[in-house]
Amino acid sequence: GRVVSNFIVQALKGNDITIYGDGSQSRSFCYVDDLVNGLIAMMATEDSVIGPVNLGNPSEISVIELATSIVDLSESNSKITFKKLPQDDPRRRKPDISIASKLLDWKPDVDLLSGLKKTISYFGSR
Repeated sequence: GRVVSNFIVQALKGNDITIYGDGSQSRSFCYVDDLVNGLIAMMATEDSVIGPVNLGNPSEISVIELATSIVDLSESNSKITFKKLPQDDPRRRKPDISIASKLLDWKPDVDLLSGLKKTISYFGSR
C-alpha cells in the first residue's frame, strides 16, 4: 500500500490513521491524470529526446498535514496515531521537474486537494 490510499481507506472505515514517525517528513503527490499526460508528452518527443525525465509534483506537504486533510475531506472521526519510523524512510521527497518543464512544456495541473477529493470519492464508491 501507499500513504494516500492507506490513509483514505483508514479514514473511510473510521479506523485510526497510522503515521510512522512524527509526521514531519514531507512528501509530494502527483495525480494520475497529470502523470499520464507527462508520459504522453514524453512519448510525443523526437527520438533524440531521451531520459531520464522526472514527472511528479514538486509541491510538498508533511505526512501529518496529509493525514489531517484526508480526515477533514472524508468527514471521518478517525484519530491519528503514531508508530516508530522505519530507518530507511526518507525525510523528504520532492521531484525536480525542471527538465520535464523545459523539454516537454509539462507541469502538473491537479492540485493536491482536488486530487484527494477525487481519490476519496473513488475509494468511497468501492
